Parts: sequence; structure tokens; C-alpha cells
Amino acid sequence: MKRIVTLGLLFSRSGSYARISEACLTGAENAIARLNADPTRSIAFESVSRDPGGNVDLYGPLCEEILAETPARHIIGCVTSWSRKEVIPTLEKYGGTLWYAVPYEGFEASDHVVYLHSCPNQHLLPLLNWTFPTYGRRGFLTGSNYIWGWEMNRLARETILAAGGDVLGERYLPIGAVDVDRMIDEIRATAPDFILNSLIGPSSYAFLKAYAALGESDARFRPDNCPVLSCNLTECELGEIADFAEGLIATGPYFRQDPRAFGSSHEAAADCAVQALADLLEDRTAEQSLNIGDLLQSPAGLNSGIDAKTHHTDQPVLIARVQDGAFRVVFDGGVLPGDPYLTRPVPVGAHHQLRIVS
Repeated sequence: MKRIVTLGLLFSRSGSYARISEACLTGAENAIARLNADPTRSIAFESVSRDPGGNVDLYGPLCEEILAETPARHIIGCVTSWSRKEVIPTLEKYGGTLWYAVPYEGFEASDHVVYLHSCPNQHLLPLLNWTFPTYGRRGFLTGSNYIWGWEMNRLARETILAAGGDVLGERYLPIGAVDVDRMIDEIRATAPDFILNSLIGPSSYAFLKAYAALGESDARFRPDNCPVLSCNLTECELGEIADFAEGLIATGPYFRQDPRAFGSSHEAAADCAVQALADLLEDRTAEQSLNIGDLLQSPAGLNSGIDAKTHHTDQPVLIARVQDGAFRVVFDGGVLPGDPYLTRPVPVGAHHQLRIVS
């Protein structure tokens, strides 16, 4: 008989980033179902799910509810860095672990978080290094007004200036705001070489729609001349932007090249979280209450691909462009280890042979 392990799921099914949450949930739930049906596995996951509804003030209490009222000590969840940081004190209090399946801005290495998606040395810096020779070094920076937008634009500004470029503008919108007219007016006036879009949800969709309209009226702002770059847009949001996403350039560890594969990198990362945790807990002598630090010292942990010090993971570096309504990979930078504090130089090399990432 399989040993039952309780696993928490903490995602908002509504709000500004619901599409990303649903992608993560799909990945986690499908992986749980597959693992539970696998006769070779000695454990099965029983999930307990909580929905903060896009309200950042509910993440901490609902995380505590999972850890205090159920046997769960591991939670797959959170989308924004704001919500991730809200739950870390609760994880510390109860000895829990958050498995985080979304790209983030780096400069964090919590003992209670496993980072299963890309950080800046795996997304932003390779993207800019790829962009400069093709489009130029004069950038315009946009972002949602919270830590993701602030930190992404800070790093972009430093990288652009260090490369001898210029930042022609930097504008923010509150999460969920859609008044992008001022941004568009400033972009028209400054005529940058590229735009870094670190907006999220409806703000991003409104901006992309308005920018596509600008490109229709002025050829300087068409994708071949002045592309929009993103480190967080994936297939799970293409339905919202399909009519005006053509030419968008994005980076990530995975893009869907096969209709039978994962729907997006968020889904793939959440699936990876379930598999990695199952591998760490497979040994019947390991109790689910062990913290992630102890689990990573086990034989399975040493081979998990999770860095025991930073809890970050190796990730493929892929750059893709939206062509005919789908992301098409245009550059494969190989696999890089997560380096959240940017202690190592980011390699810039020739195009690598494309690999199938699953």
C-alpha cells in the first residue's frame, strides 16, 4: 500500500494573474494524478488546495491554514514575488517549504523555498545580450509597480548602461491598471531600439494591444524594428494577446513545440515540483515532515538537480518569437545553473543545437 503524503496547493483562480495560476495548477494536478497511478511509486499525494482569489493579504493566512491544520509541510504555490514573500515568515514558523514554479527577479535564496523556474542569469541577462547586437542598446523599460517590475528594470538598466547603451524611459503601472497612454506617448517620442515589458496580467495585455496599434501607424515601432521583450509571458497567456502578440520576443526554460507536451513553462515547472518532491520522499524511511535542507542531503537530494545552498535549479535558456500565433524558438543558450546573486558571468556564445526539453 502506498504511503499518503499531504501536499498543499496555494494558487489564485481569479485576479490579475489567474491564467498563470491555472497553468501551474494544471501542471501540479496532472503530475499528482500520474504519480498516484504509477504502481512503481511507494507514495501517493493527497492535495489540499486554498485559493487567495488574487488578494495578497490572504496568502499568509491560507499558508498557515495549510501548515497548521493539515499534515502538509510542502506547498506548491504563489505567482507574484509579493505573494511569495508574504508566505515565507509562515513557512519559517512551521518548517514548511514552498515550491515556486514561476520566473522571478533573483536576489533571494530562502531556506524554505525551492525555485523551479528561471532567475535573471537564466532569463533577463541572456535576453538582453542576445538583443543588443541585433536591435541596439537603447531601451525603454515598463513594469508593474511591485518588486518584479522594480528589480527587473533595475537589472536591465544596469546591464544596458554597462553595455554603453541608454535607458530612454522607465514607467510603472499599479497591478491591474490598464491606462497605458502615457507609456505609449513616451515610446513614440523617444523611439527606443527595444522595450522591456515587465508588466503583468491585464496591464501587459493593454500595453501590447496599444503598442501593436502604434506599430500599425508608425513603422518604427513594428516588431522587426523595435520589439517588445518579455521574461514572463508564455503560452498560457497567448489567448489574451493573440491578436497583437506577433513578433513578441520572450525568454524562458521551455516553449511548447509539440501539442502533446506541456502547455507552458509554468505547467512544466509545477509538474517538475511534484516529481522532484516525490523523488525526495520515495524512500520509506523519509518522513514528509523533514525540511527541504535535510531532504537535499539524502542520496536522492544529491541527484535532484536542486542546489543545496540556494535551492535554485539548472534551467535551459531559450529565446522565442511569436510567429503565426505561436512561440518559435530562435535561440538556445544551453543550460545554466541558477545564480540568484549574479556571482558568475553570463556566457554569451554561438547558437547551440536545439534540444527537446521535457
